[in-house]
Amino acid sequence: MGLLQAYKMAIKSIRSNKVRSFLTMLGVIIGVMSVITAVAFAEGTTKQITDQLSSLGTNLINVYITGRGSNRQVTYEQLKEFGDKNSEVISAIAPEMSINSATTKYGTNVRDTRIIGTTSDYEKTKVRGAQSGRYLMEIDNDNRQRVAVIGTAVVNDIFDGNNPIGESIKIDGNVFKVVGVLAEIADGSDSSDDDQIVIPVSVAQRMSQNSQINNYAILATDSESVDAAMIVLEEFLTKIYGDSNSFRLMNAAQMLDTLGSVTGTLMLLLGGIAGISLVVGGIGIMNIMLVSVTERTREIGIRKAIGAKKRNILTQFLIEALMVTGIGGTIGLMLGCGVIFSIGRMGIVPSVYSFKWMTLSFGISLLVGVIFGIFPANKAANLNPIQALRHE
Repeated sequence: MGLLQAYKMAIKSIRSNKVRSFLTMLGVIIGVMSVITAVAFAEGTTKQITDQLSSLGTNLINVYITGRGSNRQVTYEQLKEFGDKNSEVISAIAPEMSINSATTKYGTNVRDTRIIGTTSDYEKTKVRGAQSGRYLMEIDNDNRQRVAVIGTAVVNDIFDGNNPIGESIKIDGNVFKVVGVLAEIADGSDSSDDDQIVIPVSVAQRMSQNSQINNYAILATDSESVDAAMIVLEEFLTKIYGDSNSFRLMNAAQMLDTLGSVTGTLMLLLGGIAGISLVVGGIGIMNIMLVSVTERTREIGIRKAIGAKKRNILTQFLIEALMVTGIGGTIGLMLGCGVIFSIGRMGIVPSVYSFKWMTLSFGISLLVGVIFGIFPANKAANLNPIQALRHE
């Protein structure tokens, strides 16, 4: 018996038991779909964050003040003075004080959004200005002006997409005048960087009743000056706090390296968990194939009686197992691509099609067919033809 004939018999067997064949494939379908969807979600999230970090430029340095083991606190004024003295390596310093969920109201429209207290230099460090109106100015911070630059998600929600410039809004009961709209970077979607309001840091300190600022965005003069800027920053902060445990410096390149390490581990973990479905599907294939061997015992006996050899029977059942996993793997790939396309269209994360993982998951599904098909196929091939013919 040739391979073509074995292939035709495998197709005939699958067609004659459509429901059972589909249920056998289901584990492989879910397994392959889960693997490529999980990996695509992880890679899409990585791409989204990487694009955001890359858009900030490679000369951005973030300073995180933890204050461990010290009762001292660096102030914005101290950092500003330090930046002026080291202008050859530092071009801008912006504080970043967050109020994560503030109630924002305009008329009868209300929403919770993130508030960023900062200065005019924040526009330079984040490489993001106002698409209409103006950004914060130094005079706003010096005079504690209650002005706000709002994101497009806020505009779309509480202003129903109308022009907000010059209008007054309430943030946690405090009246602010809208002077600008932030440049849109996330299609105006909720819980994104378009869902925030920028106000002067001096006002944010009063609102939160906390003068302590723990995060700063610092812009080196260029990418070649980043290392030099980090060295002088570390020396300056160590002198204030006494040791380096009270603060942490991180530039964009370090963030990308850390992100790559974390998401790489995440992809392996998600891929491993989803891969369990393939193993479960393989066990299902083995069970169904064993049932198929039992049902077709007389057929096997007849074939062996008229000259079929052990390798012919073994080949037939292995091809049948490969056909089941191959079809299941193909359906799983198509469904997985459909899910990836859908999450991209919905704007959850960008659609990322990893052909490496698609090929790997499909290859594993075929390997599962071989591994879990060997035992039933071998059992069929070793049947005694006389006993097989007597089987009822």
